[in-house]
Amino acid sequence: MSILQTENLTCVYGKGTPFERTAVDNVSLSIEKGGITGIIGHTGSGKSTLIQHFNGLLKPCSGRVLLDGKDIWEGGKIMPGLRFRVGLVFQYPEYQLFEETVYKDIAFGPKNMKLDKAETDARVHEAAELFGIDEKMLAASPFELSGGQKRRVAIAGVMAMRPEVIIFDEPAAGLDPKGRRSVFDIISRYSRNTGCTVIVVSHSMEDMACIADRLVVMNRGSLFCHCPVNEVFSRADELMSMGLDVPQVTKVFSVLKKRGLAEDDNIYTVEQAVNSIMKLLGKKGGDPAC
Repeated sequence: MSILQTENLTCVYGKGTPFERTAVDNVSLSIEKGGITGIIGHTGSGKSTLIQHFNGLLKPCSGRVLLDGKDIWEGGKIMPGLRFRVGLVFQYPEYQLFEETVYKDIAFGPKNMKLDKAETDARVHEAAELFGIDEKMLAASPFELSGGQKRRVAIAGVMAMRPEVIIFDEPAAGLDPKGRRSVFDIISRYSRNTGCTVIVVSHSMEDMACIADRLVVMNRGSLFCHCPVNEVFSRADELMSMGLDVPQVTKVFSVLKKRGLAEDDNIYTVEQAVNSIMKLLGKKGGDPAC
């Protein structure tokens, strides 16, 4: 069942000027309820413009955006409560922290939803627990925290509103490998535990291969494909011709298959690579324990 749809969505910047540019061109797609959808594309492909239409930050030049089958701009006015239902976490969300304490920052969204004190408190503690934010940190100023901690607080503030759809724009940008893994592990766990529909924009194919169920590929403002992850990465040559990369492990297995050293080149995670190698060793009589 679809929760979010676009119908012939088009966005033109600088319309009628010498700088006119079509950022999103006649895009129609349907995002299913639940699970994690990744959005990938080269710089300038229309990724960020597309997601800003999902929660009404941008109004379509033409076409429609539908939430649960309803036009979010019906009658020319934005759907009431839309941004509580579709949450958007910008790149470097920690720059949006402004309250005196971590508790107040996480509580800001629920308070704006006019929730009572008990419900707001429950949501703050629920989001804090998910992100490993203890009571001591809740009482601290967000500006005393490390960059990774600030990132977790900012994301927790959006999650505390319990949106039906939550969109992350490069959620691990600027973090070290450990921080990246932590953020994506939390996003995956949140998706599984709540059933919330998650959309993640990232330039990292490795991250998308590990976290996403389906991928939307944008190319020069148009929709190239919207498929399960394995189908997308099976088109590695086409992706690279668009200026996109594929996971390093996919490149390795592509070369191995061409040399007759692997049976499958549709490999896009390290776990799949290990399983493939173990299977091959078993067929050849090798010792899987080696």
